[in-house]
Amino acid sequence: MARYLITGGAGFIGSHLVEALVARGDEVVVLDSLATGRLANLDAVRGSPLLTFTQGSVLDELAVDQAVRNCDVVVHLAAAVGVKLIVEEPLYSLTTNIKGAITVLEAAHRYRRKAMVASSSEIYGKNSDVPLDEQSDRVLGSPAVARWAYSTSKAVDEILAYAYHRERDLPTIVVRLFNTVGPRQSPAYGMVIPRLVRQALAGEPLTVYGDGSQTRCFCHVADVVRALVSLLDEPQAEGDVFNIGSSEEISIADLARLIIKRTGSVSEIVYTPYDVAYETGFEDMARRVPDTTKVHALTGWVATAGLTEILDDVAQEVRDATALA
Repeated sequence: MARYLITGGAGFIGSHLVEALVARGDEVVVLDSLATGRLANLDAVRGSPLLTFTQGSVLDELAVDQAVRNCDVVVHLAAAVGVKLIVEEPLYSLTTNIKGAITVLEAAHRYRRKAMVASSSEIYGKNSDVPLDEQSDRVLGSPAVARWAYSTSKAVDEILAYAYHRERDLPTIVVRLFNTVGPRQSPAYGMVIPRLVRQALAGEPLTVYGDGSQTRCFCHVADVVRALVSLLDEPQAEGDVFNIGSSEEISIADLARLIIKRTGSVSEIVYTPYDVAYETGFEDMARRVPDTTKVHALTGWVATAGLTEILDDVAQEVRDATALA
C-alpha cells in the first residue's frame, strides 16, 4: 500500500484515478483548488478513511510542500483544461501549468518522491502525420496564438520532468493524454463530447466548429486510469514518456451524427466558423491519432471501450442528472 498525492484529484480524470487507487487499498491525498474540479466528483469515496481532501492550489508552495512531504508518490494532474479556457484566459493557463509543475516537481525532488506529470496531445501541435508516436515532431504556429502558447506550456512541464530525472535522478513519468472523455467531464470548457451530447438530449442544434472534417480519437476515462495505474506500478516507466489514447478515429461531423443517432435526438447540426467560436486566427489540427505501441509493450495496456460505449455512458449521466434536477 502506498500513499498517493493527486493534484487536481477532484477533477474529471483525477476523481476517477482517486476511486481506482482507493478501491485497491491505497491511501490518497487530494489537493484541489476546486476552480474546475468539484467535491461531488469524489462522492463515491468521500467517506473512506483512505481519502484525505485538502482544498488548495498547486501555486501555493506551502500547501504543495506539506502534501508532498506526507505522500510516497505524486500524480500531477492539476492544470488549465479545455480549448475555451485556454483561449479566453491564456495567462491563467500558462501560470497554472508552468508554475504549478515547477512547484510540484521541486517539492517531489525535495522529498525524493516519484512524480507522474500529465501532459497533452496538444504537444504535437499541427503535426498530422499520424499515428503520432512519442518522438513525433512538434509543429506549432505563432506564439501569439493562445493555443500554441498552451502547447508550449505543456512542453515546458515535460522538459522539467525530464530534467529533474536526468540531472537530479528524480523518478518521473510523463503521460500524454489524447482526448479523454466519460462521466464527470464538464462541457463548460469546450469539451466536445459532453457539449454535443447535452445539446442532442436537449433538442438543441449541435454546434460543430469549422467544417467538421477534423478528426479525433476519444478514449474512455476508465481506460486512461488503467493506463496511469499500470505505469505508476512499473519501475521501467520512470524517466520516460507515454502516449495514452484510443486509435478509433472519427471526424467531428461524423461524431455529431453518431451522437444524434445514439441519443435518438431530432437535433440538426450547425457549423460555426472558428473565429466565431473562439477568436480570429484560431487554428485547429486536421487529425490527431496516437501511437500507443510504447505503453502496450511495457504494460500490456490497450484501450477497450469503443466510441459508442463512451457516448452511451455520457448520455446516461446527462439523463440521470436531468432526472434529479
